[in-house]
Amino acid sequence: MEQKKIDRINELARKSRESGLTDEEKAEQAALRDEYRRAVVGSLNASLSNTYIMTPDGKKRKVMQNGGKSNG
Repeated sequence: MEQKKIDRINELARKSRESGLTDEEKAEQAALRDEYRRAVVGSLNASLSNTYIMTPDGKKRKVMQNGGKSNG
């Protein structure tokens, strides 16, 4: 996510605390927060897809999504 959008999220949060937001600003804030959440989850999934766990017996096991088990 672009730094400009993150700055706008923070600006809207500050304004919300200080003086409140218009309905338009609330909708913009919700959309930006949703985009930010999607970006964070995407980044986390990408990191986890390249993560392995080393078992005590020395084998590498790939981290699986949704608690699935790996065969390897």
